[in-house]
Amino acid sequence: MADHLQHGTFSWNELLTTDVDGAKRFYGALFGWQFDEVNPAGFPYYLAKLDGGERAGIMAVPPSAQGAPPHWGSYVTVDDVDATAAKVVELGGQVCVPPMDIPGVGRFAIVTDPQGANIGVITYVPCPGD
Repeated sequence: MADHLQHGTFSWNELLTTDVDGAKRFYGALFGWQFDEVNPAGFPYYLAKLDGGERAGIMAVPPSAQGAPPHWGSYVTVDDVDATAAKVVELGGQVCVPPMDIPGVGRFAIVTDPQGANIGVITYVPCPGD
């Protein structure tokens, strides 16, 4: 099993920003990232790549989060997104973005712990060789 598919492992980082082009210029110059545009959920999403590997994602702040400042978010792999979202509520947290599918990627949700910190949880669609 690939390490990023192990339950409880941080597996992805993503920037939500009000200036996608500016962010691409900044992080491209800072880290040497190259960007590929993909549209897994019907809107532009940019994969930041280094040495051929995908390192992070950049996207515009979605309409559902308008007013939120630009921020980086992290995702932790879980075995079952729906069960994890239910467990978050059981433990006193909240589900901010309910479980939903990203075609060809997996299923994710955004949750908040009892102190108010957000984190994403995701279950990936297995890739050949994983």
